[in-house]
Amino acid sequence: MPKTKKAKPDKPSKKNKKKAKGSSQAKASLSAMNASASDEKGLDFARAWVEFPDPADDEQVFRCDLTWLTSRWTCVFGSGCQGIQAGRADDGCCSLGAHFSDEDDEKRVAEHVARLTPELWQHHDVGMETGWITEDDEGSRQTRPYQGSCIFQNRPGFPGGAGCSLHILALREGREPLETKPDVCWQLPIRRTYEWIDRPDDTRVLQISIGEYDRRGWGPGGHDLHWWCTSATSAHGAGEPVYVSYRAELTELMGKAGYDRLVELCEQRLASRLPLVAPHPADPEV
Repeated sequence: MPKTKKAKPDKPSKKNKKKAKGSSQAKASLSAMNASASDEKGLDFARAWVEFPDPADDEQVFRCDLTWLTSRWTCVFGSGCQGIQAGRADDGCCSLGAHFSDEDDEKRVAEHVARLTPELWQHHDVGMETGWITEDDEGSRQTRPYQGSCIFQNRPGFPGGAGCSLHILALREGREPLETKPDVCWQLPIRRTYEWIDRPDDTRVLQISIGEYDRRGWGPGGHDLHWWCTSATSAHGAGEPVYVSYRAELTELMGKAGYDRLVELCEQRLASRLPLVAPHPADPEV
């Protein structure tokens, strides 16, 4: 895989920043009320971070949020997800479509779209005849929203299965969904960010942070989302922690050597006989 430093910045923030520009004080207040009335635990709480050198690249260090990665979050799409837009729970986080991270991302997705059939993709005819890509107001390319959600999302009741048709394609073919879906779709709710760190001895390293893609990750517009799962108690309680359930995604984001070291540190944290420092507040029994 390419070195992690070559990855592009996250894209969802752009469309949500644009959305947030027109937000009024009343809308912000309503959003705050909605959040407080839901099962979300909020954004500000103690977190346990660990930093370690990238075993595969001595010019990089990883900074990982153990509070998030050892939490019991799981995707509840179709089984309790409230959706990011009110009244559209079935859409999950797919309501806005997905921005491509770069040309390679778009090209890769297009290769898999070409293999989708009407049996797997509810809007196959529409997408093939009138297109499945659009541009936002700032000229960034993304998957096309169609009838209130991403054009690749099959609605409930579709014989081929509800949810992302690209995800369904991957499962049918025995692939990891990260192979067929846009970068931002398979990375969520993991957030990878970059920062060059200048050290006192005049050396420089690239710090790669791996953490929770909370509301702030979407930019200012994230506060206007109807609901967001990462801090919601209803999305926590899985049998496996995030670092295990997201093995494939984290390996792709960090490389195998980096992920293997992360596993060691997560296991050490969970094996401690002492009370867990800075557990995720949305986890059960916290």
